[in-house]
Amino acid sequence: MDLTAVLRFLDERQRAGQRTVLVTICAVEGSSMRNPGTIMGVAEDGRFAGSLSGGCIENAVVAEALDTLKAGTPRVMRFGVGSPYLDIKLPCGGGLDLHFAPLVASEFVALGLQSVSARAPFTICVGPDGVEHRPQWHSPAFDSETASGVFGQWPAPLLQVVGHGAGVEALAALASLSACETRVLTPDERIVEALLARGEAPALLKRRTQTDLLASDPWSAFVFLFHDHDWEIDLMERALALPHFYIGAMGGRRAHAMRSEALLARGVSQAALDAIRAPIGVFHSSRDPHTLALSTLAEVIRAYQNTDFEAALG
Repeated sequence: MDLTAVLRFLDERQRAGQRTVLVTICAVEGSSMRNPGTIMGVAEDGRFAGSLSGGCIENAVVAEALDTLKAGTPRVMRFGVGSPYLDIKLPCGGGLDLHFAPLVASEFVALGLQSVSARAPFTICVGPDGVEHRPQWHSPAFDSETASGVFGQWPAPLLQVVGHGAGVEALAALASLSACETRVLTPDERIVEALLARGEAPALLKRRTQTDLLASDPWSAFVFLFHDHDWEIDLMERALALPHFYIGAMGGRRAHAMRSEALLARGVSQAALDAIRAPIGVFHSSRDPHTLALSTLAEVIRAYQNTDFEAALG
């Protein structure tokens, strides 16, 4: 989920006049902390962004990337089991096939950032000639004989926090440290002012029926954090009708029963109500705002990682 950070790093270094290399995990043998399609960016000054392991091979990857820059041609290199680097071993005992692509006169980074900004799926295509951006998502695949592969990338989770109270600020702050995009909708003017001061762009809810402020895509999560549950019904009814991979609401089982009854009376299906995560979070009965935020964000990320978006989108 550090895709955006890597692309921004590469763009920054290229704008500074430096040559760069994109490193992509193509195949994994045994266990690994990262999956095929994970990327790392390396600049000619040795700086890099992203990680391909727990930190055990990054220095060697940087050295290989700089050597690739000197040679000027893409290559695939094995790290771990079967690698020519006999002194570099992965603690998990596995192996990684990495593709190194010098980004000379390449539009890959610019096109990748365009897809990220538009929240549009895209695919990283690697091969003997380098790397290219391909619109739309393609299932990950790698052919070791031709040293070529495709690795689809989904948009990052969009976390929409709707509510009031300290939990909203805590969740927004924590989510800003993750790979999530975050949007806050709240009737609390104090929270709006605080988030604006941090450079964020919250939306002020002036009415309970202001459902037009909600917008989403299939990679969106809705988190409702209202102590006054009367604020929820119109907004949650709208959210349930929008694309999302997760929807959760604060409150105990009694509050959720009353919420469900009100939504059912609006014509919301039982199947939709059953999909609401309530009580919210991976561990419940959390009354501390920061613990609630951690519990909620963990549940959202787990739901994102467990969602088969290819099947969900048909």
